[in-house]
Amino acid sequence: MGSSLSCCGDEKVDEGQNNEMVGENSWRIFTYKELYTATNGFSENYKLGEGGFGSVYWGKTSDGLQIAVKKLKSMNSKAEMEFAVEVEVLGRVRHKNLLGLRGYCAGNEQRLIVYDYMPNLSLLSHLHGHLSREVQLDWKKRMKIAIGSAEGLLYLHHEVTPHIIHRDIKASNVLLDSNFEPLVADFGFAKLIPEGVSHMTTRVKGTLGYLAPEYAMWGKVSESCDVYSFGILLLELITGRKPIEKLPNGVKRTITEWMEPMIAKEKFKDLVDPKLKGNFDEIQLKQSIRVAALCVQTEPDKRPTMKEVVCILKGQEVNNVVVKANHENLRIQSVKYGDDLVAMDQASDQEEDDESSSDQGNESSVYGVFGAMEMQKMQDPYKHFGEK
Repeated sequence: MGSSLSCCGDEKVDEGQNNEMVGENSWRIFTYKELYTATNGFSENYKLGEGGFGSVYWGKTSDGLQIAVKKLKSMNSKAEMEFAVEVEVLGRVRHKNLLGLRGYCAGNEQRLIVYDYMPNLSLLSHLHGHLSREVQLDWKKRMKIAIGSAEGLLYLHHEVTPHIIHRDIKASNVLLDSNFEPLVADFGFAKLIPEGVSHMTTRVKGTLGYLAPEYAMWGKVSESCDVYSFGILLLELITGRKPIEKLPNGVKRTITEWMEPMIAKEKFKDLVDPKLKGNFDEIQLKQSIRVAALCVQTEPDKRPTMKEVVCILKGQEVNNVVVKANHENLRIQSVKYGDDLVAMDQASDQEEDDESSSDQGNESSVYGVFGAMEMQKMQDPYKHFGEK
């Protein structure tokens, strides 16, 4: 992994240098000067979002390419490791539903990662952020996002070598291009799994509400953890609800706790996001709920693989006997996180505080790369260049 960064570790960021192309039309090393110019000096007007890692800026390169630049704000050992992991993983993956690496800059005290700019921001912006009122995500788009995200994970788990566990699947890490094609993003927490290894034990990373119980409680990570997180994401797409919500009495409730009694009574239509106003496909709805219920099984061995998830979402048959049996007996298993984990979950509290204090609360600080940005900061970047 170190070799990915060593070639430019001593780069003088104030000076230009020849572009170094790596691979087949894949990514390259940027100078700090290039990215400074592309973002108009990292202008506040170009800022797309801000989080614990730093800030993300819109930019335009000298050859006309629109980019998003993640600028890390601190270079401690943790940030350095996440930067190295993300560059390593992004440099390996090539799939239409994974946000690819355009390049990076790693000179002196600067660490920046360059991606393609996603004009429709993140799934979270549309479900819970300032774009949610516009209801751009109809049922068809939601199913497109579900299948595309699943195919991106299928590639990570089954097609790239070594296999990759994302570890942070959530709505803010599913970005949307101009056609609402989903791209799974943010690989800072990713784990590369050696051949023949089924699971690993590691420090818990990710976002409460999406975390599989065996991972949240014991740090056991496997591809099945991503499957669980995808199941929560799918429920979020169907219902328009957050993975964890704070009730008026201050108690926090998971989306599976909310859904479990309605699933048991087969009140499927009552689960659908009311913003859709009843416009959905009933067959796809039941099929999607079945997939989600399979994915959020508390026992990892009972969850489907992402290959099986994609098959079921597309209406195809699966051969796994356990999955087929559970698919026929629809029920959802709700997870209630321990009080110690809930106490550490500051994100949900921040969301509530943001929403109650302002209609345009700064959700980007909670949600990362292209989160639900502040409306006043989310200016149309095309206007700076007079584009239509």
